[in-house]
Amino acid sequence: MAENQLGQQYMILPEGASRLIGKEAQRTNIAVGYAVASIVRTTLGPKGMDKMLVSELGDLVITNDGATILEEMNVEHPVAKILVDVAKTQDKEVGDGTTSAVIIAGDLLRNAGQLLDQGVPPAAIIKGYGLAHEKSKAFLRAAASDASLDNQEKLLEIASVSIGSKNVGSDQTKRYLTKLALQAIEQVAVRDGAKVTIDKDFIKLEKKEGGAVENTEFINGVLIDKEIAHPGMPKLVKSAGIALLDVALEIEKTEVDAKIEITSPDQMQAFLNQEEKMLKDMVEKISKSKANVVFIQKGIDDVAQHYLAKAGIMAVRRVKKSDIEKLAKATGARLVTSLDDLSPKDLGYAGQVEERKVGGEQMVFVEKCKDPKSVTIFIRAGTKQAADETERALVDVMGSLTSTIEDGKYVTGGGSTEVDVAMKLRDYATDVGGREQLAISAFADALEVVPKTLAESAGMDPIDTLVQLRSRHKAKDGARYGVDVFRNVIGDMEKLGVIEPLKVKSQAISSATEAASSILRIDDMISSKGKGGAGRGGPGGGMPPGGMGED
Repeated sequence: MAENQLGQQYMILPEGASRLIGKEAQRTNIAVGYAVASIVRTTLGPKGMDKMLVSELGDLVITNDGATILEEMNVEHPVAKILVDVAKTQDKEVGDGTTSAVIIAGDLLRNAGQLLDQGVPPAAIIKGYGLAHEKSKAFLRAAASDASLDNQEKLLEIASVSIGSKNVGSDQTKRYLTKLALQAIEQVAVRDGAKVTIDKDFIKLEKKEGGAVENTEFINGVLIDKEIAHPGMPKLVKSAGIALLDVALEIEKTEVDAKIEITSPDQMQAFLNQEEKMLKDMVEKISKSKANVVFIQKGIDDVAQHYLAKAGIMAVRRVKKSDIEKLAKATGARLVTSLDDLSPKDLGYAGQVEERKVGGEQMVFVEKCKDPKSVTIFIRAGTKQAADETERALVDVMGSLTSTIEDGKYVTGGGSTEVDVAMKLRDYATDVGGREQLAISAFADALEVVPKTLAESAGMDPIDTLVQLRSRHKAKDGARYGVDVFRNVIGDMEKLGVIEPLKVKSQAISSATEAASSILRIDDMISSKGKGGAGRGGPGGGMPPGGMGED
């Protein structure tokens, strides 16, 4: 509702709309942001807890992966959606550290709320957070150590920390999975001098319930979740010449409407014979190229299947485009869009192609490729939930390994890096002065949520642990000390092998800072969804609505 100089009132927003303004909007946003962070906070670390999420259809997800939890929660409040985006960004960029990013963002918001209550303006808080963010990145880079693809021991330690919080079996099983992930990363890595690039899209994760997690295997090639097109085709082909086709082995319909008039049985037979001849010619072109295994993106006519089987050629139809791309990378084959162009030089090679029955379904294994740049990890587990969690664990591990190898840097974990950066930020805050120093100190406090949470999950007193860490970090060579959650003490994380990629830490702080700053800039929230919409996804978002304000 607005009012002009004559005292007349005009309706600006539709009836039933809601609006929150000023401090009320800021307090609501901060409360929602901190509440979302609190939900995932208990999942942090190797002793973190899992969350069970049940959809409206009854689908069940049990996980402690921050990004998965927030996505499956299906949040409605706009501020909650911003934190979901933080987790998604972290997951997409580095593949790990989603929970850390969200809980740091939550504490940045909570600490900002306390400063707002003290009269510090939002602009000063945002500026201070920006200064602290830039200094944090510099402190992190200075504290980092070098890592490379050749340093297997360090990479396995990083992978072990990443998978440590996942509920995917015993420590022995976790070590086995980390070795599979590292083997896959090494296989698809492309070296260009000192630079190493890794495309994780060419590591296929295929899963099937049945067996145990220990039965998960590395395939030096590609696994296709399809069956062979015809029962008469060979089930096993060794020294396979593989053709990849983006053409249908069928009689295509004309692009324009056409009418064929048949007036006698002889003409009908001639027409059918011609169709059969065309299909036979297609198969002969494949056979002439010396291909004995064919993967086709489109369909295969029944007659063509018969001739392929007679020629001893294994064929798989309607293969996904993404799988075709992986097959090309694994076997060296070139995708062909015209049978007239198919030649021996277009074929790829695999030592063995075999159809096997797994979990009651047929699958095609393309294995023993020479130097594949696309490989598969075939995940097995007793239940769907266990298979899904194993997949999420491997995604996180590969994200950590890729970030370390491409960036070439790692830092110590267990909250040691966060405490070290926080202490340096407090020293920096005194140099900055003004109200911004309060925000920088609040930023430092927010970083320490990581060691405090790790201590809580291990059953340690978080305040006492933090005091011990700060004291130890002031001593010489104390920067590497963090929370040893297995022995409930503080310890040297480098010696314990608790190390993490620099890129994961840096991205988590960057994502958290950007999200908190954007939320703190909001001082007016307007929802025009009407009463029903405002209660669910509008400014109130399940909290008491602020009502209509006046301009």
